[in-house]
Amino acid sequence: MTWKLLLWPFALSYGAVTRFRNYLFDSEVLKSRSYSIPVISIGNLSTGGTGKTPHIEYLIKLLKDEFKIAALSRGYGRTTKGFVDVNSDSKSTAVGDEPLQYKKKFPSVAIAVCEKRVAGIDKLISEHAPDAILLDDAFQHRYVKSACNILLTEYSKPFFNDSLLPMGNLRESSLGKQRADVIIVSKSPAELTVEQRSDFIKKLTTNSGQQVFFSFIRYGDIVSTNRKQEIIRNIYKEYSVLLVCGIADPSQLINYLQLNFNKVEKLIFADHHQFSSSDLKA
Repeated sequence: MTWKLLLWPFALSYGAVTRFRNYLFDSEVLKSRSYSIPVISIGNLSTGGTGKTPHIEYLIKLLKDEFKIAALSRGYGRTTKGFVDVNSDSKSTAVGDEPLQYKKKFPSVAIAVCEKRVAGIDKLISEHAPDAILLDDAFQHRYVKSACNILLTEYSKPFFNDSLLPMGNLRESSLGKQRADVIIVSKSPAELTVEQRSDFIKKLTTNSGQQVFFSFIRYGDIVSTNRKQEIIRNIYKEYSVLLVCGIADPSQLINYLQLNFNKVEKLIFADHHQFSSSDLKA
């Protein structure tokens, strides 16, 4: 608790800066760009781990057969600059690991990276003529006026229990939730009663018109690297697992494996970790 008190002045200063920035956009001193096609923003108030990647994949899968969808990301961790179209044979170092994952799963969908979202959207529209664009991790990117703002918050780590950086993990005050059209409570328990949902929604203190949904992770079957070997779910307990993981918050995955397998050894790396030869040797 003492170290948090020491960080409080910094969090106060950080909050003042982000509030002033939002005020400039709200008062139209800083301008937001609108588009003739729907731009759907998916993001969060915290620094990560809320499950943006599977939700973007869900939206692509949901929309791609009815609409010509494109997705734009910053391409976190890439070594390139500017607008880059993602191809199935692109290197993760050139486009980022998550955009490459989207492209490999949905090869017919236009996926691109650009650190400047307005420039990236303009390029996607001119080169691919999509019906709609999904913006990855763009809730704070207010130079784009999204047709729909989707805000994610994790069930076990909701924004209303968090603090501003550096005391906590919030990029901006929880008041930022007011910009959301849709709030998705991610990583929820698979079974939630009506009362549990209602209690959680009350804590969110939503505005009229804001929709709230709850999502959860359902893990698929284990896939063997040996195609001749079939791993049956009801004999998982016979296996020991070495988990090599590089995501923002692996806790739910670890809990799942520990419940279902005999023994779990862990090699946990940072989110977006670039694996080296020494990592592979380890």
